[in-house]
Amino acid sequence: MLLNQAGATGAKPAAGSDSAGGDIIDTTTQTFMAEVMEESKRRPVLVDFWAPWCGPCKTLTPVIEKVVKAAKGKVRLAKLNIDDHPVIPGKLGIQSVPTVYAFVNGQPVDGFMGALPEGQVKAFIDRLIGPATDGLEEALAAAEGALADGDLTAAAEIFAGVLGEEPDNLKALAGLVRTQVAAGALEQAKATLALAPADKASDPSVAAARAALDVAEQAASLGDLATLQAKLDLDPADHQARFDLAIGLNAKGRREDALIHLLDIVKRDRAWNEDAARKQLVQLFEAWGPTDPLTLSGRKKLSAIMFA
Repeated sequence: MLLNQAGATGAKPAAGSDSAGGDIIDTTTQTFMAEVMEESKRRPVLVDFWAPWCGPCKTLTPVIEKVVKAAKGKVRLAKLNIDDHPVIPGKLGIQSVPTVYAFVNGQPVDGFMGALPEGQVKAFIDRLIGPATDGLEEALAAAEGALADGDLTAAAEIFAGVLGEEPDNLKALAGLVRTQVAAGALEQAKATLALAPADKASDPSVAAARAALDVAEQAASLGDLATLQAKLDLDPADHQARFDLAIGLNAKGRREDALIHLLDIVKRDRAWNEDAARKQLVQLFEAWGPTDPLTLSGRKKLSAIMFA
């Protein structure tokens, strides 16, 4: 298996200490089930996929270890050398290192690629273990609730209000983008997303908003869904028609139907169109958010297919 290096080459990252009561460990293909999958039913487990030739891995390792230690047992870090143990990263479709996946209740729920700075790593872990909330967090929660209920006017007003108080609040900016996408104002959403700093492009909130916009733009370029359904009825093996129909159904709010169609492609022919169906599922999960019930069930079903 070939993996792309996410930066300059370098020496092996410092081996993690297991002195924090098993909070930082080196895992293997043989121990992955117990040390990651089972342990994630008790607390979140981060899996750091790295390689000895990867320079950015050497940069990320001490940063993520520091943040995990500061969490005082609320999260585990399990490091997996993809050169020595290629089976798991192969099944997960990992293409570059460093890549970090977060597992909760035996399923991958979130992740990131590359050597993020300490602040972004801390924010990532905070989302897993539950950071303290303040007034702005409550406002953001209210905005998310309004968006989920379809009250786009209220959601937009609250997100904009938070941005008025904290112009650099990425959750508010990303929420406003997703609200504009839901309203069909794609050009406006593009303009709002462009306000995110370039060095924050990998922030999960920003990435989720970008994914939602990308999926909406894909759907806008499709033809009539009835035509796609008719093509699929004539030939159930027409993966392109099924793929396009899934994108269109998602745009119409029929997310579960979209999920079923994409999972069907993965089950029938995972390699189709360079793994397009699995990649599209990952993008949908990113757009829906890591804690969305459909994301959680979808990841579980996708994992079952890949690990079968």
